[in-house]
Amino acid sequence: MSYLFSPLTLRNLQLNNRIVVSPMCQYSSVDGFANDWHLVHLGSRAVGGAGLIFTEATAVSPEGRITPDDLGIWSDAHIPELARITTFIRQQGSVSGIQLAHAGRKASHRRPWEGGSLIGPTEERGWQTVAPSPLPFAEGGPTPTELDDAGLQKIRDDFRAAAERALSAGFSVVEIHAAHGYLLHEFLSPLSNHRTDGYGGSFDNRVRLLLEVVRAVRRVWPDELPLFVRISATDWTEGGWTVGDSVALAGLLKPEGVDLIDCSTGGNVPRATIPTGPGYQVSFADRIRNETGMPTGAVGLITSADQAEAILAAGQADLILLARAFLRDPFFPLHAAQSLGDDLTWPVQYERAKPRP
Repeated sequence: MSYLFSPLTLRNLQLNNRIVVSPMCQYSSVDGFANDWHLVHLGSRAVGGAGLIFTEATAVSPEGRITPDDLGIWSDAHIPELARITTFIRQQGSVSGIQLAHAGRKASHRRPWEGGSLIGPTEERGWQTVAPSPLPFAEGGPTPTELDDAGLQKIRDDFRAAAERALSAGFSVVEIHAAHGYLLHEFLSPLSNHRTDGYGGSFDNRVRLLLEVVRAVRRVWPDELPLFVRISATDWTEGGWTVGDSVALAGLLKPEGVDLIDCSTGGNVPRATIPTGPGYQVSFADRIRNETGMPTGAVGLITSADQAEAILAAGQADLILLARAFLRDPFFPLHAAQSLGDDLTWPVQYERAKPRP
């Protein structure tokens, strides 16, 4: 059996293979509710054989949405439609995960196909954003409100309540989104965090809120189920968050009950110079994994079965997260298994199309 199609056990949960559908924003909700688009989008990847399937970034509060059209889990009313999706995914033999997110100063935007521009707090469908410091993401953009003690407590409470709802909806994995310039990443990076209290300045202070959110989630998330954290392993900008910081953070997260670091990069600076190319973020997953012993997921321009297999075989990561590859081919795992010589079971409804030797 290939590395890509070998099972992985995290706590009491077994994944049938190492292929993960990465969170991909669909911007197709109304008032945060999942709908038929989300069922088909996520469900088709379960039919295609992915071991673990994540929802898009799912807002823990209305003001935590990137756009007014984001998926949400800030209300018990969101649970039934999400449960419909997790039930279908489970019926296909896959595992469902949810990425819990707060967009911070990058909230209140229009959808990408509507230009992706900021929506000011006084404009229709816009709202006042919050952040660690009153620093706009883009020059000339609206200034976010600096979170005070009450605001920080609300963030912790919102993530905890969202995790409770995720469990009720049938999810088996929670991922806390602390990457791509969204709220928790904003606290981590000195580029966006200019606070002078206990949540700013030193490394220990800047990681404090993320650690508190992890503890709040772990208090309600069952011990037998895994917890992931997605980070941007570097800001790709001088004076920002670095891979050395990420290694140190992973060392702190492990004893707090985090089971895997999902290693992305960037997103906190509008014009960072990022040297993109095939597998350009894999080295960060490799370094964190092998310096801390923390399992990692690799993501970013991984497009073929052979490339994914090589990453796992070299011990650079434990999971492979795919995004655009799954948009191009919902059945990537079925085709990957064929190319690697593995015999992945096809859905009985599709068996007649399975290639024969």
